[in-house]
Parts: sequence; C-alpha cells; structure tokens
Amino acid sequence: MKVKCPICGREAEYEGNAFRPFCSERCRLVDLGSWIEERYRVPVEDPVSEPEAPSPGKDKKELQ
Repeated sequence: MKVKCPICGREAEYEGNAFRPFCSERCRLVDLGSWIEERYRVPVEDPVSEPEAPSPGKDKKELQ
C-alpha cells in the first residue's frame, strides 16, 4: 500500500518502510523539528468566566 508523505507529499510504501508514515529519514526529522519548535498547535479558547454564585446556606454577612 502506498501513502503520501505528510511533509513532502511524495508517495511511499507503507509496509516495510522504517520511516512510515514519512518517505525518508529527512522528512521524519523535519516533522520532529516542527514538534520541537512548537509549530504544531491545537487552538484553545479561554473559557468565559461567570460570576461565582453564593453557596446555598451561607449568609450575606459571611460573603462580605
């Protein structure tokens, strides 16, 4: 089975390929370098903080 290398796009054999899913050691090292330099990131949204509601059973005097 042939797959496309995620770095250069060249087709490479999947079975028996020591560098899979990459086509070569060079592409594998390019990918590793991208991880090390933190080029790959998952976007994260900051949660919207809501005002904290008073706990049931507490007096208003305790909260002040």
